Order: sequence, then C-alpha cells, then structure tokens
Amino acid sequence: MPTKFIILGCGSSFGVPRPDGFFGNCDQKVKKNIRTRCSALIKTSNKNILIDTSPDLRFQLISNKIKNIDTVFYSHLHADQTHGINDLRVFYLKNNKKIPVFADKSTKKYLKSTFGYCFKKNIDYPPTLDLKNMKSWHFFNYFNNKVSIRTVKVKHGKIKTVSFIINKKCAYVNDVNLIYPKDIKYFKNLKFFIIDCLRYEEHPCHYNLEQVLNLIKIITPKKTILTNLSADLDYKSLIKQLPKNVVPAYDGMTLLL
Repeated sequence: MPTKFIILGCGSSFGVPRPDGFFGNCDQKVKKNIRTRCSALIKTSNKNILIDTSPDLRFQLISNKIKNIDTVFYSHLHADQTHGINDLRVFYLKNNKKIPVFADKSTKKYLKSTFGYCFKKNIDYPPTLDLKNMKSWHFFNYFNNKVSIRTVKVKHGKIKTVSFIINKKCAYVNDVNLIYPKDIKYFKNLKFFIIDCLRYEEHPCHYNLEQVLNLIKIITPKKTILTNLSADLDYKSLIKQLPKNVVPAYDGMTLLL
C-alpha cells in the first residue's frame, strides 16, 4: 500500500460555515465548500501519523474511517491546531499505550499548561500522551513503508510554526506568511506543495492567493494545494481562476506519495 497524505480539514480557524452559519462567498450547495479546521494524516499500510488535533478531529476521524492514531506532530500552539487533543484519549484506551506527541518548545509549554491531564497522572485519569521534542528529521519504518519527516520553521505573524516535508515529496505548510529565504531550497521541486492561502486580501499572519502564486513560481512544485481556506474563497470560483497545477483543498482530499 502506498503512503497516503489525507487533508482531514482545510478550513481556517472559524471553519466554513462559521459557527453562526455564515458561508461568506462560498456556495453552501457545493460540498467541497464545507470545511472543518485544519488537521492532516500520513497513512501507511498499518500506521497513522496525525498532524495537529483540530477542534473538529472527532468528526474528521469518523468521516475518514481512521481507527487508530500512532503518533502526533504539532505545527504550533494555536487553538485551531490543538484543542481537539482530548479526542486522542480513545486510542490510548484501545491500545493501553501512551501516544508519542512531538512539538517544539513553545507548543510543548502550552500543551502542558493547558492540557496537563494528558501528560501527567492525576487522581482520576492516567496520562495518555508522551510529549517529545521536535527534531529536524524524524524517521519511521513501518512494515513495508518508510516515512521521513523533515521539520522546517516558518513565520506565522509574531510566532514561528513548524512545516513538514514528508518523504521529500510532499510539504505541508499550514498557517504561514513567510518561508524564510534560507529555507526555500527545502521546498523546491516537490510532488505536492500544500500551503496556507487564507483569502484574497493580504493578512499579517497568512499568505493570500497572490502571494502563494508568486511563491510557487520560485519553488516550482508539480502540484500545489491551497489549504486553511476562509469563507472568502469559494471552491468553484477558485478552480476557474487558478493555473492547472494549483487546486483548492477539500476535506478528505487524499494524495498518494
């Protein structure tokens, strides 16, 4: 079985529709405009590596028939990437084994202070997660599948987030407004480039559409997938104006690596 990359959710922090039912520019009759908050999954023949625990994680796992989570990586500490963490508990109960969780220093601090019960034993519940340091490279050897993950820090407004390059083929760069010039070389000539594209207008913490299109002229991926999409960006409208090798993401979109 080839390694797969599944975009579990491709919506911005409010999702589409927003909690108040607002669809913005998005046609609510188009299924691909229904967007949960961002999480992603690296799926091999027998293991699942999760990137971020979206507040919509429970729904995403059920929708994609994901029966187990073996490892978790966090891109950064914001609520729309972390606040579904409690949905991991069931996998500890199934396997009677703490799930390894990788995060950078600031995200580790936030997770321990906000969700301490997940990592430290208390009177009522055992710890379910094993918090580990993020490295520049991570290697996994699963049965017939080898997975390599390079981590690269990128700018997201006033903080840095972690982007992930899987098997030197697929980059997942969510919540970003700048890839540092010294790191551009890691993102060149990829099979898939999955990149934050919040809206048409500029934003201090996210790439907009014009900035993404300029960036891919430099790094020249074979295919670019736009994620972290707000209600400003209608799926069919985007398709009409994008180059053929650039497409909007949709929830459940699956790529073969």
